[in-house]
Amino acid sequence: MKKYILAAGLALGSVGIIATTTQSCMTIATTVGLSVLKKILIDGVSKGLGIFKDKNSFLGNELINAALPQQLKDINSTLEKLGLSNLVQKEKGYIADAAAFVAPIAEPILINAINDMTSAEAQQIAQGGSGAATAYLKQKTSAQLMAAIAPKVDAKLNEYGIVRSVNLALQGNNLLGGLLGNQNSNSSASLSLSNLAAEQMVNGLFNIVENYEKTNPENPMNILK
Repeated sequence: MKKYILAAGLALGSVGIIATTTQSCMTIATTVGLSVLKKILIDGVSKGLGIFKDKNSFLGNELINAALPQQLKDINSTLEKLGLSNLVQKEKGYIADAAAFVAPIAEPILINAINDMTSAEAQQIAQGGSGAATAYLKQKTSAQLMAAIAPKVDAKLNEYGIVRSVNLALQGNNLLGGLLGNQNSNSSASLSLSNLAAEQMVNGLFNIVENYEKTNPENPMNILK
């Protein structure tokens, strides 16, 4: 335990930390430096957006795939049952293209929120344990990210024509309304598909950031757990 406490103190570079065997893990956790948490989050965001900017990396990332909303899973499953697996692959590819397009839009929102973090917030995050920093960032930015990128995703997916293709495939089988909450208009279907895609992007990005936070050897919270 003593060597772990010393390691945490060195990682933080905190002059005020006295590493003794009588200090508890929680005491050390609450001394996590603001700059350390900011760096971890910024690096995690950079990693996530780097994946967004590479189509193959986006498509092959398990954490992004795990963020696929259930409604979009149902749509894709239905299309595949109809023998339209090629359309599903096109849809996924175009969503990946849209992710690369919106990455520069998401970045300043995330970075600004990280830079605005206060020392008091950093201490609260430290008390929350591993993964709490990502939870903080998600709570701060999720709504703003969705508002900023969903219209851009909608424009891109409509530009590629994939929304219309999926719409027509499902309308022809009287399935679109049920899968998208009984929405009948083309515009509603477009917004629903695009919002689902944007939701996958936002949640997938936070999955990557959280994984980075929890596995980063520079994070003192990972030493203490």
